[in-house]
Amino acid sequence: MHLPLLNIIDTVRQLGWGGAFELLRNGIVLGSVYALIALGYTMVYGILKLLNFAHGDIYMVGAFLGYGVLSILGGPLAPTIAMVPLILLMFLGGMLGSGVLGVVVERFAYRPLRNAPRIAPLISALGVSFFLANSALLLTHGERFNYAMYQLGGDPNTGLPGPLNQPAFSVAGRPVTVVQVLVVSTSIALMIALTLLVSRTRLGKAMRATSYDREAASMMGIDTDRVIASTFFIGSVLAGAAGVMFGLYIGETYYLMGFLAGLKAFTAAVVGGIGSIPGAMVGGLLIGVTEAYAAGYVGGQWSDVAVFGILILFMLLRPSGLFGAKTIQKV
Repeated sequence: MHLPLLNIIDTVRQLGWGGAFELLRNGIVLGSVYALIALGYTMVYGILKLLNFAHGDIYMVGAFLGYGVLSILGGPLAPTIAMVPLILLMFLGGMLGSGVLGVVVERFAYRPLRNAPRIAPLISALGVSFFLANSALLLTHGERFNYAMYQLGGDPNTGLPGPLNQPAFSVAGRPVTVVQVLVVSTSIALMIALTLLVSRTRLGKAMRATSYDREAASMMGIDTDRVIASTFFIGSVLAGAAGVMFGLYIGETYYLMGFLAGLKAFTAAVVGGIGSIPGAMVGGLLIGVTEAYAAGYVGGQWSDVAVFGILILFMLLRPSGLFGAKTIQKV
């Protein structure tokens, strides 16, 4: 039998059921973050048929804003307020700051190119991505900043972890920590809120009408510019929340963190069916679990290969994704 395959089988035996659950747990948590970022991709594409490649960098900015709020309030070692309001303020700062940034990007980088050939806003999106990443590089000097949530609320003398890293419950002898439950539950809540907003509110109806036919929606009295700006705001708010979640879970923020996460979230959107909100959720979880199992059973150096291999397979075999509708060509 081929040696790499024997190594994989040996790894499976060593990990056992407990290890398999641990990888599944990690994949679901990571996939929840990817799903939130993918929702921004799929919302903007549904409205404008634009791949907003700057979206991953907005996620990066959200992570830095959350860290900024944490630092201003004395965290992580000596916070000046209780943990629950501290985390809420971190989410509020990261989400609102990212939402405002998304609206600014739409207003100055995309709106002037609304009626230009499709390649123009795509190039503009890449330019905005490089601009945000390099701006973060200049401001942070390339340093990595750690949320250090393991220490928040813990005892520095004994090294005991803080409440966020205490086990909430255990499965197969493997603990599920409070921060992991927080990330997944917050992601689910935001996804449900977005689904209800799109399906049951006046803004959601306007978004669906604009997505279906922007010119017809405008003729019916819908302010399509406001709808598009609102779409960018909501998508960027979700990306900001994902950035804060990543900081709480992984801990580290740096100026290039948005690039690879953005590509994986784009892959999740394509796998689920770009333009489909349920597809973005399922695609994010699928990509997160795939990455976790590939890293655990094959090796960390193969995890990205597995993720982007899935992207290639879907583009070849099912370009519309799991939940996407096939495009009707007009003649």
